Amino acid sequence: MESKVKTMKISDVCLAILVALIWGFNFVVIKVGLGSFPPLLFSALRFTFSAIPAVLFINRGNVSWRWIISIGVSLGIVMFGLLFIGMNIGMPAGLSSVVLQVQAIFTLMLSSIILRDYPSLWQKIGMAVSFGGIGLLIYEMFGSTSLLGLVLVICAGSVWAFSNILMKLSGNIDMFRLIIWMSIVPPVPLFFLSLLFEEGHLQAMSDITWIGIGTVFYSALVSTVLAFGIWGKLFKEYSPNIVAPFSLLVPIFGIISSVIVLNETFSAIQVAATLLVFTGLSLVVFGTRISTFIMLKLNI
Repeated sequence: MESKVKTMKISDVCLAILVALIWGFNFVVIKVGLGSFPPLLFSALRFTFSAIPAVLFINRGNVSWRWIISIGVSLGIVMFGLLFIGMNIGMPAGLSSVVLQVQAIFTLMLSSIILRDYPSLWQKIGMAVSFGGIGLLIYEMFGSTSLLGLVLVICAGSVWAFSNILMKLSGNIDMFRLIIWMSIVPPVPLFFLSLLFEEGHLQAMSDITWIGIGTVFYSALVSTVLAFGIWGKLFKEYSPNIVAPFSLLVPIFGIISSVIVLNETFSAIQVAATLLVFTGLSLVVFGTRISTFIMLKLNI
């Protein structure tokens, strides 16, 4: 019980922020990488190099093949496939980093249906606020080619939420080992789907640049192996309630890096929508605790 209440060391706080930075910047890396590879091929390469040679040095532990395959399909093939395709057809990196976080909202919804874990009042309010932001984005992009990209990223978030439920059902397993070993599932199906539906594979591989190689290795080794390794260590050391809120920094770093690196700009509606989504997510994570703190202070 002691590990659930102890305060994070400054060094571990810095590590949690570093992970959020890595994941936020990864949206820029994906956008750049899509300039070198078709989306499904890029996703296949990412998982190929995150699984190999990691599985040679990290044993499977208590992670059963049932969860490796089911989460590998849902998270590795479907979620990342939808995300990469959505970003490839026009969804900006910064907005993608925000919209994908609706996975937290979909997780609450699925959790109430499947696990009978019903959201609190503040979480319901946060869900409504976040969906208001998504509605604004749909209104902004209606009639443009980016609308389909937005829909695909939203769908990616819903599939991520389903994967979260699978992880919850899997019980007390090592999430880092799960992420590494589930990475062996997506490459072959994604390579096959890429050959079936995409073109330009030979040209992409023959014209590959160091930037293209760098995007694959960043997504595979830095964003997956390194970041999830740190994240798993922090979850073992501290309560999830202490560590998980740091994920709210991901869209912030995603937006900042997309503006600096890709010169992305945001319309007034997109800014308002982003603020609504982020406010809703914050209410989902912190709303109940804030209201409890206020009631205690007011002796209610």
